[in-house]
Amino acid sequence: MTVAVTGHVTGAEPHLAEIDRLVTSRTLHGSESLCKLLRYLAEHAIRHPGTALKEYQIATEVFGRASDFDPQLDSLVRVQAGRLRSKIAEYYASEGSADPIMVELPKGTYALTFHAATASSKTVVHRMREPDEDNAAAQSHRSPRAVLILSSLLVISLVSIAGLVASRITGNRSSSADESAPPAFRVFWRGFTSGSDAPWVIFSNGAFVGRPETGLRYFNPAHDSRDAILDHYTGVGEVLAVYDLDEVFSRFHRQLRVKRGSLFTLDDAQNNNLIFVGSPAENLSLLDIPSTHQFVFQRSTSGPRKGDLAVVNVHPWPDEPKMFFASESRTPLTEDYGIVALVPGMNSARSVLILAGTTTIGTQAAAEYVCRQDSLEQLLLRLSVSENGQMKPFEAVLRVKIARGVPVGTDLVALREVSQR
Repeated sequence: MTVAVTGHVTGAEPHLAEIDRLVTSRTLHGSESLCKLLRYLAEHAIRHPGTALKEYQIATEVFGRASDFDPQLDSLVRVQAGRLRSKIAEYYASEGSADPIMVELPKGTYALTFHAATASSKTVVHRMREPDEDNAAAQSHRSPRAVLILSSLLVISLVSIAGLVASRITGNRSSSADESAPPAFRVFWRGFTSGSDAPWVIFSNGAFVGRPETGLRYFNPAHDSRDAILDHYTGVGEVLAVYDLDEVFSRFHRQLRVKRGSLFTLDDAQNNNLIFVGSPAENLSLLDIPSTHQFVFQRSTSGPRKGDLAVVNVHPWPDEPKMFFASESRTPLTEDYGIVALVPGMNSARSVLILAGTTTIGTQAAAEYVCRQDSLEQLLLRLSVSENGQMKPFEAVLRVKIARGVPVGTDLVALREVSQR
C-alpha cells in the first residue's frame, strides 16, 4: 500500500516536493516502511495541522495491525518513528544539506513539521556535529589494536578540528570546557559562558498570603496587606529548571548565581547576564526590564478562558493562533505553552534569556528544551547563526505535552528572530 497526499492543498506543493526528495533519497532507499510512514505523517500534517495522531491510528492505518492493537504491549510505532527521526536527521546532515525546506519529527510526538532552514545555521551545526552514538557503538566491537589505531587518528583529527572551531566559536575559553560541552551547547550558551562573571538565574517566587497548613492563595492588593506576603515559595518546574541549568553550566566548568525574583534589583540587570525562570505572572522582575515583544504573557479579559494566563501572539502569521492556552485548570493538565527568548539586556553588552510557561510545568519544559542537545540542534537549524557562532535575538513558543504532571513532549510552534534594540 502506498500512502500519498491526494487532491490540492493550498501551499502544500513545496512540502510535498520535500517529502518526495526524502523518499527518493539514498538515505531512505530500501526503507519502504519508513517511506510509507513519512508520507502518512506528511499527509496528516498538511491536511490536519495541529491535530494529534495516536499510535493506534498509525499502527492500524500504516502498518496494518489488527483492531485489537495495544500500544502498551507493542512498541512498533514508537520504534519506527525513532528510526524515521534518525533517518531524517541523517539526510539533512548529508545529501539534504542544501534543501530549502526541512522536515522534522520532534521527539515525543507524531506531528511532522516543515520549516525553512537558514543556510548559515546548517553550516554551523553540520560543521560542529560530533560523531553519533551508532558509530561509537560500532567502534566498541572492533579489536583492541584497531581501536587503538583508530582512536589515535581520531584524537589527532578531533584536536585539529576542535582547535579551529573552538577558536572561531568560543573565543578564549578553556579547552577543558570546550571538550566537555557538545557543539550545540557551545553555540547557544556562548554569551553566558564566555565572560568572566557567572550569570544570575532569577527564579520566580509568587506573592502568597495565608499559611501552608491552612491554605495559600495569591496576594490580592485590593484586599490584602503587603505585610502578610509570603514570598519564599516557588514551583516544582522552577526548581527542576535551575537544576537543569546547573547541569549545563557544569559542562563548561562554570558557576551560576541564583536569586529569587523578589530580591532582584536593576543593578543586577545592568551589570550581569540574566536567565529568568518563570513567567511575569510570578516573576515580577520581568516587568522592570526589556522582555519579549512578539510573544507576551497576558491574562484573557473575555471569553470562556477569562482570567486565565496565556501566551499572546502579538503579530500572528497565517494559520497561527492569537493566543496559546494551557489545558483548563478544572481538568488534569495535559498541555501547556512556554516561551524561550533571548533578548538584549538593559546594558547592550549583556543578554537576557527568558524561560517561562503559563504554568510551572511549561517553565520546566522551556528549561529542558535549552538544556538538551537534540532540541538545541533543532533550534539552531531554524535560527540565523553567523560563521563565528553569533546568534540573533529571538523569541519562540513551545507546545508542551504533559502526563501526570511531567512534560513528555515539546514542540516548537512559533519562532521570531528580532533585531537588536
